[in-house]
Amino acid sequence: MDETKNGNDLNILTQNIKTQRLIIKPITLKYKKVIFTEFTNEITTHMYPKPAKRIEETIEFIETSMRENEEGTNFQTVILSKETREFLGCGGAHNIHTKTPELGIWIKKSAHSHGYGKEAVTALKKWADEHLDYEYLLYPVVKENHASRRIPEALGGKIEREYDEINMQGKSLHLLEYRIYPIKNKSLKS
Repeated sequence: MDETKNGNDLNILTQNIKTQRLIIKPITLKYKKVIFTEFTNEITTHMYPKPAKRIEETIEFIETSMRENEEGTNFQTVILSKETREFLGCGGAHNIHTKTPELGIWIKKSAHSHGYGKEAVTALKKWADEHLDYEYLLYPVVKENHASRRIPEALGGKIEREYDEINMQGKSLHLLEYRIYPIKNKSLKS
């Protein structure tokens, strides 16, 4: 299997990423209750989606994500503590079958300020460099969300565009679109 191509050439369902403190693995219905509970109004303040009002909405999101993982268009994950297996949040690489996939993440409130978001996005970026053929990764962030902006900046991301968007709660967001470029294999000669 050629893992340098995007999409269906890569079996997303078998992908597990381990970092120093995290396990990042494909989302499953096992996590429906904790996702429903932890994906709150406070967590989604600077995000496009809104929290589910009913657990059935969370189940629908997870089932859609699992189907997209199987199709090879997305890599939607759960983020767990390596030590305790505690659920910490969700992350993903979306539209991985294109030249401009988008990274996204959220970490539950009680796990904020521990660097889990940066560690998870760094791992997803490394995974993308190893498995995807992309021009750049998109990482949109609300301008005033300085903590989230530090994540793409730490990965060398540059702001390439600003735009406004109305989120699912009807709130206007002013977004900065970071572009994060792949690390080229330095052992290849040009």
